[in-house]
Amino acid sequence: MDNQTIFLALIAVFVAISAAAMIFQAAMLYGVYKASRELRDRIVPLTVKVDALVESSRSAVDEARIQIVEITTRTNQILDVARQQMETVEELLDDASLRTRRQLQNAEAVVEDALARTQETVALVHKGILSPIRGINGVAAGVRAALQFLLRGTRPSPDQVTVDEEMFI
Repeated sequence: MDNQTIFLALIAVFVAISAAAMIFQAAMLYGVYKASRELRDRIVPLTVKVDALVESSRSAVDEARIQIVEITTRTNQILDVARQQMETVEELLDDASLRTRRQLQNAEAVVEDALARTQETVALVHKGILSPIRGINGVAAGVRAALQFLLRGTRPSPDQVTVDEEMFI
C-alpha cells in the first residue's frame, strides 16, 4: 500500500469520526431544544401568575409609599406640636421658678423684719417694763422690811444681832 492510499484511508476514518461527532452533536442539540421547549411550556403558565404577583406587589408598594408619606407627615406634625408644648412647659417652669424665688426672697425679708421687730419689742419690754418693775419690787421690799422692823417694836435680842452680823462677815 502506498502512502497515498494510507493517507486517504486515514482521512476517510477521520471524516467518518467527524460525521459521527456531528450526528452526536445534532442529537444533543435536538435534546436541548426539546428540554427548552418543555421548560418553556412549564414556565409560560407561571408567567401569568408572576405578572399578577408583580402587579399586586407594585400596587401594594405604591399604597405603602403613600401611607408612609402620610405617616411621616403626621409624625413631623406631632413632633412639631410636642416641641412647641415642651417649649411652653419650659417657659412656664422658668417663670414659676423665677416667681417662686422672688416669693421666697420676699418671705425671707418679711421673716427677717418680723424677727427684728420682735427683738426690738422684747428689748423695749425689758427696758420699759421690767426695769421699772424691778425697781418697784426693790422699793416695795425695802418698805416691807422697814414696816416689819417698825411693827416689831422691840429690839432684837443680842443673839439675833450676832447671827445677823455673822451673816455679813
